[in-house]
Amino acid sequence: MELNTIKDAFDRVTKKQKLSCSKAQEVLDQIDQEIEQALQKLQSLDDLDSELDYHSVLAELKTKFKDTAPLSQLESTQKELNVALSKYPKILEKTLNPDITKAYRNIEFDSHTVNLIIASHFYRQGLFEIGDGFVTETEETDSVCEMKLLFQEMFQMLEAMRFRNLQPALNWAVANSDKLKQNGSDLLLKLHSQQFLEILQKQSRDEALKYARTYLSSFASNHMSEIQKLFICILWTGRLDRSPYAQLLSPTNWDKVAEELTRQFCNILGQSYESPLNVTIAAGAQGLPPLLKFMTVMAGKKQEWQSMKQLPVPVELDKEFQFHSIFVCPVSKEQSTDENPPMLMTCGHVLCKQSIMKMSKNNTKSFKCPYCPSDINASTCTQLYF
Repeated sequence: MELNTIKDAFDRVTKKQKLSCSKAQEVLDQIDQEIEQALQKLQSLDDLDSELDYHSVLAELKTKFKDTAPLSQLESTQKELNVALSKYPKILEKTLNPDITKAYRNIEFDSHTVNLIIASHFYRQGLFEIGDGFVTETEETDSVCEMKLLFQEMFQMLEAMRFRNLQPALNWAVANSDKLKQNGSDLLLKLHSQQFLEILQKQSRDEALKYARTYLSSFASNHMSEIQKLFICILWTGRLDRSPYAQLLSPTNWDKVAEELTRQFCNILGQSYESPLNVTIAAGAQGLPPLLKFMTVMAGKKQEWQSMKQLPVPVELDKEFQFHSIFVCPVSKEQSTDENPPMLMTCGHVLCKQSIMKMSKNNTKSFKCPYCPSDINASTCTQLYF
């Protein structure tokens, strides 16, 4: 909502600015036209004409300027622009400069884990010097040494690919082919395909055919259509860029292979493809506004806020930040926890354990399901695992 407010205010400023520029240009063109017409009249006067004619032309020009009032025309649009410009900084200040410390809670802070996340972020971005400096400052050298070496290997492969050298990546993919198959990745095929196209462009048709028979034929059973396209490319040797398969030479294919290599490398390492630090900051930026609004309402109740075990307001995040299922009890409206798990009743409806225990008087009597007329015995309810 806040971003929409800023965008609307920005759009108003740009609209007024365009209108002001357009009006200014229109007025200048009008002034230029009037002056040009006056000059033409003056140049057309003969030397024998009286000085009165010159004065009449200039007087006519002055009258036209007085009637059109160019300054008044410019002032009206400029005033509207100034009003929009004066409001915009206030909206920015109000929206983008809140005191975010209001949403802070005193929780246990695991410095070691946070340091590993930050160091990992630097290394996975290829910022090895910055990562080394951070690790030295935090004295986490032993914990991240192996991680650094692994990411260095990944960036060496990616750097080689920038110069169209696929051999390091191929060696890694072959060594990890079993794990790639388990992940359902066709990275090895993509690497061999790119290598085949490189050979076809730079070397002979025979060399490309030999490479295809050696490394690509084994993929035919599961990727027949891709293999057929590559073999047909041999017929277009020397003019592949003018063939029906010219898209295979697109630089974006290299970017896609590099992205897949990075994704699978991180997967095999047990690391997420996205940096945990990036995900945390992005999710926090989305969740912060509703928390700040809540704290504005909760002003003067900081102690209650600090003692809460879970967030008292719903914080809606985009789908990319939803990593596991969440169940909210339809009776208590509270989110399930390990101590208060979701329970499946015999009728098929689900409530949290505390709600069931409350409705059954601690399992001393049966109760009716809130959503159907079934009688429920708490002892027959089964815990659900998402």
